[in-house]
Amino acid sequence: MPQSEKPDDEERIVKRVRRHSDSIWASIKAQGVAARAPLPDLRTLRSFSLGEVAEILGVSGSYLRQLSIDGQGPTPELGTAGRRSYTLVQINELRNYLASARPKEALKFCPRRREGDKLQIISVVAGPASTTTSFYLAQGLALQGFRVLAIDLDSHGSLSRMFGFYYFGYPVHNASIYAAIRFDEDQESLRSAIQPTLFDGLDLVPGSAELSFFEEECGRRFRSEKLRYSDASIRMVSALKEVEADYDVVVLACGDGGFLTAGAYEAATGVLVTVRPEMPEIVSMTSSLYSFTHFIALIERDGRTVNHDFFKYLVTRQDPRDVSQQKSIAMLRESLGDDLLTATVWESDAIRQARDKGRSLYELSSGAVGRSSYEQAMKSLNSANAEIMDIFFEVWGRSPFYVSLASRSTTAGKASSESRG
Repeated sequence: MPQSEKPDDEERIVKRVRRHSDSIWASIKAQGVAARAPLPDLRTLRSFSLGEVAEILGVSGSYLRQLSIDGQGPTPELGTAGRRSYTLVQINELRNYLASARPKEALKFCPRRREGDKLQIISVVAGPASTTTSFYLAQGLALQGFRVLAIDLDSHGSLSRMFGFYYFGYPVHNASIYAAIRFDEDQESLRSAIQPTLFDGLDLVPGSAELSFFEEECGRRFRSEKLRYSDASIRMVSALKEVEADYDVVVLACGDGGFLTAGAYEAATGVLVTVRPEMPEIVSMTSSLYSFTHFIALIERDGRTVNHDFFKYLVTRQDPRDVSQQKSIAMLRESLGDDLLTATVWESDAIRQARDKGRSLYELSSGAVGRSSYEQAMKSLNSANAEIMDIFFEVWGRSPFYVSLASRSTTAGKASSESRG
């Protein structure tokens, strides 16, 4: 047996490792990276320029400026040279004001589902950039005025880390959807696990290591045949019904758990599959499709029919200069037809830089990552989100709106001419 690395009178390894952890974590905090758990996160969301708000709301900057001058709507903060900016809370207050002042355009300003509209639950299948896709989709929906719940179904908490929740692999008790779907007496309401985020109208149910407990328990029950495979799905469907009235959209970020993924598929009203336009990734995506059909067959074997409003594919991490990727996209479009979204999300240094800063591009101004790269990435992200939002509108019986809005990319650079005064 190997000898201890350090004598008793010197620093023990466990103490040295703890010192390393403390030092690194202090450096991370000093750089402003989020740390919501187990430590408090003091980070706040930036304000948005008048030009950005005009783009988000689909009105002119001069119109918003005049509202401010006339004392109508929320009072913006005045910065250098009298430049106006609004918090996201104020943007949503503006939505309510404009919907009241211009009732014929109420749905444009307040797109939340109305009575009779079905809660939209999107299951984002685990794949290339699927966590990033879930992250930007949830934040993008919140910026457009939807009430959103993001649920991390990954036991490693990949989506949660993007939102600033760090569990370091420890199974924090009932801190995930496990609280609402567990099989024992410790089961609680899903609301007990919901955490607010920096974005007004956007909440998160974090993922943690305790989700692996659910997978293990489901596996044991399935093997013993005491419960059918689909009981896990029933639990997730029931958990989401608890909060159905509180949200317009739920984004389920799937992890590698089979039972949790099956539950996400049954609970979903729509499924989004991400794919990188390279042959090995397309092969992997095809395997996920076969897994999907397998899960649905097992659920329907129990006598329940699973219907989705949509099943769409999104090309991510595309290099528009790569000829082979262009050919792969053409092949996908031939096979998938209209189920492949028109928009693609480009490979982006801006997105990578934002991730390194522990932020999303929506949380940063263009100067933080470079204006050109920022604008290009934002246009790509907004276009994909716009197509998905128009799918909701179609399900709710409304006319398409967001694709045309997204063509006016929400960037500070393009809005700078309107952000003065």
